[in-house]
Amino acid sequence: MSFEQFVFYAFSTILVLSAGMVITARNPIHSALFLVLAFFSSAALWLLLEAEFLAITLVLVYVGAVMVLFLFVVMMLDLNIVVLRQGFARYLPIGAAVAILLLAVMVTAVGGKHFGLERWSVPTAHAAGYSNTHELGQLLYTEYLYPFEIAAMILLVAIVAAIALTLRRRPGTRIQSVDQQVAARRNERVRLVPMKAEERK
Repeated sequence: MSFEQFVFYAFSTILVLSAGMVITARNPIHSALFLVLAFFSSAALWLLLEAEFLAITLVLVYVGAVMVLFLFVVMMLDLNIVVLRQGFARYLPIGAAVAILLLAVMVTAVGGKHFGLERWSVPTAHAAGYSNTHELGQLLYTEYLYPFEIAAMILLVAIVAAIALTLRRRPGTRIQSVDQQVAARRNERVRLVPMKAEERK
């Protein structure tokens, strides 16, 4: 067994175990931390495939932003774990049936008949100066330029729509006016009342 195969099987084992702990851990914070470990293991596997751009994106976007936000929300909500676990035993047979069905589909799709070294040869290693990011950018801005621009426009429209839905006026809602706060003067907000000094008896 070569060193690359050892690293592949090691990170694959960590990925499978951490993915299993995501759905079996009792504490949602522990599940989120195991999901972070699964993301790191997936990034390591992508590095083995010389897809460093996808690996770095996975770590920066999902681990560095999405999971931190998810952990922050979970800890701020202070979820009641006992209430979340009340229906676990009731839905366990349905979950087990779905898991077995998904496992059968994955074995059928990713079995030895479709994948493996017998059907696909080991990809050739690139030179030391090869950049996966450069190749990806070359494809995006040449062959897939129009789909890339269309996807960017769709995301821009989605962002504008989300902002417009958030800023719509609702009756009875108090709205902060920054212009009036900045233009406020001391004479309009503070009134000095002269009072005589009193001696406490």
